[in-house]
Amino acid sequence: MLLWFAEAFRDELGMLNVFRYLTFRVPAALATGLLITLILYPWFIRRLQFKQVGENIRSDGPESHLQKAGTPTMGGTLIILAVLTSSMLWMDLGNLWMWLTLSLMLSYGVLGFVDDFL
Repeated sequence: MLLWFAEAFRDELGMLNVFRYLTFRVPAALATGLLITLILYPWFIRRLQFKQVGENIRSDGPESHLQKAGTPTMGGTLIILAVLTSSMLWMDLGNLWMWLTLSLMLSYGVLGFVDDFL
């Protein structure tokens, strides 16, 4: 998305030419995803604890697992959202392989979400 923005204003702002280079966009996407995760994770974990979305431990399992009771699950949801957001901001939206990769990651994320939810 930012690549298309940079292409539109390339003549007026020559410094936006750096957005065309993959060697700039990959670290920028990494930094964006990391910032989203670091900023939102404390709030997200508190929200999951407030809603009591925690690990259910079976009584027939090992005793060492009992200490994990109440550990928030579905924390990967925020990681997937951070990757999707940063990828959508920095990728070439016309790249079919990126869309395929993101849709595959999202489908696995939905599968994990359903597994944790059930």
